[in-house]
Amino acid sequence: MMLGLIQLSLAVFAIYSALEFSEELKLVIPLVCLFGMLVVSRVDKRKADNEKARKVFLQSEIDKVSKKDSTAIKEQDFFTIDSLVWPKNELLLIDTVHSIFKDLGFRISTGVNYHSVDRIVRIPETQIAFGLQILMSEGEVEGNHPKIHRALQFEEEKRENEKSLIIASTHIHLPLSERPNVNHVSKEVGSFLMRHNMSFITTHHLYELWQKAKKGEIHIFDFFEKIYSHSGGTF
Repeated sequence: MMLGLIQLSLAVFAIYSALEFSEELKLVIPLVCLFGMLVVSRVDKRKADNEKARKVFLQSEIDKVSKKDSTAIKEQDFFTIDSLVWPKNELLLIDTVHSIFKDLGFRISTGVNYHSVDRIVRIPETQIAFGLQILMSEGEVEGNHPKIHRALQFEEEKRENEKSLIIASTHIHLPLSERPNVNHVSKEVGSFLMRHNMSFITTHHLYELWQKAKKGEIHIFDFFEKIYSHSGGTF
């Protein structure tokens, strides 16, 4: 969109210069604008090619994990998947997780009344709520991750019927097909979760739940009620 506007602006300026500028500039400026339009066009094509290649890669990764050709990913879901399992930054990951819970029908808010939580998620027509810590990690989640400390802080300020849930995009440089074979939390964090009755799921697992819920294969609220009742640990 932006590149198209730049091309249009260059074309308009080239026409204007041909009509209004001196004889010397009437030739030079349109040529410069034409060159600029060609450069922008090549950048736009490269961007489109990169996006197409990225979509093919994402579809291939999902197919590998499914061990069969999965249903073709919808155009609007490519950005969501990319942001979940290969997040560029934590803020983008938090926004993506927020969008997924909203799409699934949960009541989700930014938790402005709390000091140490990324989002508050509530299951409709119940008293059940989760305080989300949303994080990314290049490997397994270690005990020194800042969000682990924040989860402990939330334990001190949470209200009745609220539970800590950590959602993590781990091993972000690994192919999806290899992630089931690695640990997503360290032994220290695993013990921490059990000790404080906190639950943990990966963003890849959240993506799978989202897809199954959209297809009607699971009742998503029932699933999260099970997480709430879970004694703690990786779910």
